[in-house]
Amino acid sequence: MRKVLTAFFSMIILLMFSGNVFAANEEDTVAENIIESAEKYIGTPYGGDFDCSGYVYKVFSENGIELPRSSDSQYKHGESVEKANLQKGNLVFFNTSGSGISHVGIYIGDNKFIHSATSQGVMVSKLDDSYYWAKRYVGAAKVL
Repeated sequence: MRKVLTAFFSMIILLMFSGNVFAANEEDTVAENIIESAEKYIGTPYGGDFDCSGYVYKVFSENGIELPRSSDSQYKHGESVEKANLQKGNLVFFNTSGSGISHVGIYIGDNKFIHSATSQGVMVSKLDDSYYWAKRYVGAAKVL
């Protein structure tokens, strides 16, 4: 009887944790698809519908995820994420104008994000770039 109960409870525990594993794997797959979509635009010039928030809007839309159009609205749309807990596919936000959220990018892992910058178009930058981005980082949001 003890073996049967042990096996029964072991199966229950396994099933409880496997649900979370499947959800995490699905989220990881969506994040990887978003990053793949984002990377195909590297080098695309900044402007028009390809400002920072338009770029993020387009990439997420291509993957079936609707977001608001502006960076400030995207910031308010997601669930806040601590910088230490960033995951691929999270949105990262910056104050580049001195008056609140004015820039957004997509976190791609390894302390890097992809975004549409006025100077070089779609590019990858480091969050900890002490010259520019580290000083202007405001926060991050999970939208997946």
